[in-house]
Amino acid sequence: MGPSLGVHELLHVFSFLEARDLLRAAQVDKVWNEVSGTKELWRQLCLRRWSSCKDSQVTRGTQTWKQYYLCRSELDFRVESGRPEKDFVCKALAGHKGEIAKLAYISPNEYCFDRREKSVVCTASSDGTVRAWNLHAGMEIWSSPLQPDALVNLVTYPQLQLVVTVDAQGLIKVWEAESGRESASFCLPTHSSALEASDHPEGPFLLAACADGTLYTLTVPGLQVLSRVSVFPNHPASLLCSPDCQWVFTLAQDSDLSPKVFHSHSLLCPLEDEPPVSTALPIGLTSKACWAPDEPARLVVVHRDDSGVQWVVTTYEPGAKKSRDAVSVLVQQIASFNLPDTMMPPHLMKGHGSQVVLLVSGSELVLFTIHGLRLAAFQDHQRPITSLCVDQSRVVTSSFDLSLRVYMWKKGNKFPVLKSCYHLLGGSHRWASGFTQVDSDSMSIVGVEARSAGTSILRSYYFQLRRDLDKEQET
Repeated sequence: MGPSLGVHELLHVFSFLEARDLLRAAQVDKVWNEVSGTKELWRQLCLRRWSSCKDSQVTRGTQTWKQYYLCRSELDFRVESGRPEKDFVCKALAGHKGEIAKLAYISPNEYCFDRREKSVVCTASSDGTVRAWNLHAGMEIWSSPLQPDALVNLVTYPQLQLVVTVDAQGLIKVWEAESGRESASFCLPTHSSALEASDHPEGPFLLAACADGTLYTLTVPGLQVLSRVSVFPNHPASLLCSPDCQWVFTLAQDSDLSPKVFHSHSLLCPLEDEPPVSTALPIGLTSKACWAPDEPARLVVVHRDDSGVQWVVTTYEPGAKKSRDAVSVLVQQIASFNLPDTMMPPHLMKGHGSQVVLLVSGSELVLFTIHGLRLAAFQDHQRPITSLCVDQSRVVTSSFDLSLRVYMWKKGNKFPVLKSCYHLLGGSHRWASGFTQVDSDSMSIVGVEARSAGTSILRSYYFQLRRDLDKEQET
């Protein structure tokens, strides 16, 4: 068959093959080897297997599409297998003298296999310091000077390499991620109830909610005030920015006030003597909410029904209607269903794709579609789940039972299937009281392990490819 087919004919035939078959074809002769390694063949394999794969993830590094496919396939296998020492290296990172209030990755969450990839997280602590950690090396990169008050929250801007913290008195500071140098500060009138980072097309901005119900919109990195709005007078608020950065969801904590949705442009460019463009959702007694990550603006909310008895999950899509003189917000309800009477109200909630919502009640993780189809339920933890991390490839939960549970997404006929894989164990119960937070990126998983002495450490699990394990063994 080989001599009768030219390069173009071979390329057409090879476009129907899977990766394993292409690797076998490469062993036939020189021509087949060259054709089977064609860039477009491996690019299409990558795009078919990982819909989130981007050209920039390859062009920015030094790897080819073939190298990308092989490396990421191996990484997926290792993350799904989770064999200690074979697939990942576990390290404990200590340094804070207080509790870690918040952790977040500052390294971009990208699959880049050019031997320069590394996972870096930042932590804010009650000991008054913010620190950066290299999870691959298992070491602290830098620590800020001691601040006057305990730090209570932190957000990051990976593309800008900036970290933003707020302390117990409402003092916001911007830190340069590479050096730890402070670059700007702004003091809120009261302590902060929420921080939200946004990479808006018109420029990055920071949302800061005060305990008195005021919402500040600030520039980044300068922390200049763009707008100040009283959202829920005398009620602290929670904040969620939509994936397209065009909408801001605000929820009054411990209140039956209706949540509100703001058009972010009106917060960034407020008109004189006019309130920002917003609308209140026609619901009260709201518990939790999340945005569907694969939609520009699809909001899923858990709330009580009109009788105040039944818990309901309702999905909305906000839109802006522009007229000659003004912009108004229209919110369309696209789905709604009642939670089972036997299910406790969720204390954690995340979205996946466009159609799936994950709810955590106690130690149970339950998956529904936005139309109410129950996809799966897991009770892998012995004690309550404390944190939930969801991305396009995996789900990780943390618990007071001092373990992290790893789940992997698989393709299903109509909806994705979540597979329960394994536990990642923390330290000794003698010294630790459980995991309180968890986060992950393409190469690692990291949890905050609370210690009985009122301190916290990081416990990282870094997944390494065979090339890295071989290098470590040689060293």
